[in-house]
Amino acid sequence: MAIRCFKLAALYLILGMTLGAVMGATKLFAYAPVHAHINLLGWVSLTLAGLLFTRFPHLAKTRLAAAFFWIYNIAVPVSMVLLALEVSGHTGVETALGISSAGIWVGGVCLSFNLLLNLHSSDISA
Repeated sequence: MAIRCFKLAALYLILGMTLGAVMGATKLFAYAPVHAHINLLGWVSLTLAGLLFTRFPHLAKTRLAAAFFWIYNIAVPVSMVLLALEVSGHTGVETALGISSAGIWVGGVCLSFNLLLNLHSSDISA
C-alpha cells in the first residue's frame, strides 16, 4: 500500500509541476486552483499516507486503508478534471464536482479513522 501511495504521489508531482510550468510559460494562471490541489491532494497527501503506512505497516492492512486508497484515488483525479472544467467556464459540472469532492473527504475520513482506531501509543518506539 505504501509503495502504491508513493508511486501515485510521484505521478501527481510530475503532473502538478508540469501544469505549474505551463502556466508560468504561458502566463495563463486560470488553472492555479487545479495546480494547487494536484500538488496538495496528490503529491503531499499521498506521500504522507505512504509514510504513515511505511512507519506503521499494520495500518496498511485494514479495511479502512483499502477504503481510503480506492475512494481517494478515484475521487482525486475525477475532481481535478472537473475542477479544470469548472475554471474553464463549464459551470454544469458543479454538482459532479461536489460529489467527487465529497469522495475525497470520505477517503480522508477513512484514513483519519484508521489512525484514530488503530494507532496506539505502544506503536511508537522511543
